[in-house]
Amino acid sequence: MEFLNKKFLVVGAGISGNAAAKMAKRLGAEVVLSDSKAEADIKWDLSDVKAAGVSVVFGKQDASLLDGVDQVIVSPAVPVRIPLIQEAYKRNIPVTSEVEMAWELAKSPILAVTGTNGKTTTVTLLGQLMKTRFENAGVGGNIGTPLCEEAVNAGENSVVVAEISSYQMEASKNFNPHVAVVLNVTPDHVVRHGNLDVYQQMKEKMFANQSPDDYLVLNYDNDKTRGMAERAKGKVFFFSRLEELEEGAFVKDGWLTILWQGQICRLCKTDELKIKGGHNVENALAAAGAAFLAGARIPKIVEVLKSFAGVEHRIEPVATVNGVPYYNDSKATNTDSAIKALESFPDHIVLIAGGDDKMTDLADFMALVKERVDELILVGDAAARFKENALAAGYPAEHIHEAGYSMEKAVEIAHNISGIPQKVLLSPACASFDMYEGFEARGRDFKRLVKALLG
Repeated sequence: MEFLNKKFLVVGAGISGNAAAKMAKRLGAEVVLSDSKAEADIKWDLSDVKAAGVSVVFGKQDASLLDGVDQVIVSPAVPVRIPLIQEAYKRNIPVTSEVEMAWELAKSPILAVTGTNGKTTTVTLLGQLMKTRFENAGVGGNIGTPLCEEAVNAGENSVVVAEISSYQMEASKNFNPHVAVVLNVTPDHVVRHGNLDVYQQMKEKMFANQSPDDYLVLNYDNDKTRGMAERAKGKVFFFSRLEELEEGAFVKDGWLTILWQGQICRLCKTDELKIKGGHNVENALAAAGAAFLAGARIPKIVEVLKSFAGVEHRIEPVATVNGVPYYNDSKATNTDSAIKALESFPDHIVLIAGGDDKMTDLADFMALVKERVDELILVGDAAARFKENALAAGYPAEHIHEAGYSMEKAVEIAHNISGIPQKVLLSPACASFDMYEGFEARGRDFKRLVKALLG
């Protein structure tokens, strides 16, 4: 990708778009940043973008924005189906993503992680593992830090760990991580991609350009990811929580174990992990396997696995109030993720769920709610559908509580009805945009309200 004296159009003023615009300008391009929203509706501070010399255009995105443009960069939140991007394709103007721009700028290998659930935990853990070998290792992407900045800052003789979403792959063509990790594929983002098959195709684009010198780390326990091995171009490294594998990362006699090319390494016991739940055993296996393939030393891998305490908003302990522990799992924005949270506790859960409804099937989720949840507190747009499906699953109506669009009321209800040996879990199984600007804001509001109970 050439920058000097080229004209770039960046579409979408968000974390990725703003970073891509500044980076392209820094590398000598003329840059226009366009967003269909009015400037007053943009939640990001664009003062540094403007100070860098980037031209910013808000509102209607006329085709004239493409006049003279050599390269279009699309932010993840912007679907390629919008008229402006379709017009760019018609004009044969190259269209790509910020993560692909980062890959082209990177002077060190990229280790990329995707999947419906577990990405942030796995990427954070993998980043810590790689920093034991490469002090300047970068960590970015969908985790909230622009990947292009991390790729440049990491420099040579290092690695870059990337969290990759299906949105980021939509406009990518050449992106090629040295180690690609696919954790799982379950129904999500159907509104954006149209159906599950297209969603899976976006995930598979991440390893489509690999060579036999690269690695593809796949979850053996997930049917869709296991099947990806048939389309792999790199070396396949499976991980499994449920089966002892002939080669890969797995659990044997309670130990996280790596067996690869005749070398066997016992890492640590599953109960030595600080992160809770079977899904986090999977995340630890995936991260350890990727780190091993990328050159991390076994003693350091063991050390980090035993000390890693997880990430914010993912079954995060908040406080214990009157003997009842409260957990923030706001990052559970789909039913599969919420199911994994429920599976982390055997019973006696007071669950706060609901929000911006993704309209995914609720049968499996509500079956587990009936089995493990003592009290169900519902919030947001999804409350009515969640209640209907809970009743259809046989969950007792007298244990369903509605809090409207108020997290404060939901926490108040939980506080009033819970007691030992129960635990209160915010695991919404929904996005947050009906009440908050993102799951992070939702989780922090929940934590604020819980800590207020302590006085």
